[in-house]
Amino acid sequence: MTRLLAIMLLIGLALPVTAQQVARANGAMLRGLDKVSGRTIDINMAVGETKTYGRLEVSLGECRYPAGNPSSDAYAQLTIRDVTQNTTVFAGWMIASSPALSALDDARYDVWVISCQS
Repeated sequence: MTRLLAIMLLIGLALPVTAQQVARANGAMLRGLDKVSGRTIDINMAVGETKTYGRLEVSLGECRYPAGNPSSDAYAQLTIRDVTQNTTVFAGWMIASSPALSALDDARYDVWVISCQS
């Protein structure tokens, strides 16, 4: 009986956990911080849109959120370019609840995700 329970437990642990359902939004709200002046600005963007913030060019590829609770978190796929150096300084997913996990590394500017916008 104990061996049967152990086998059932191992089989249960090997099964994949059901993934959380996600929804796609039509846009996102980002926040930018100019570290020199201390000023922040909210940047509302539509998916596929590119906006300029200082010397940065910010492009929003996608914004996703948990389908059951839209206000709980946001995941935005961003590409951020430094137009003065013609280089990409960030390309990837930013997570609203964990901005330091995948952050823009720039001496003057910070950009992070606040929420998805429908």
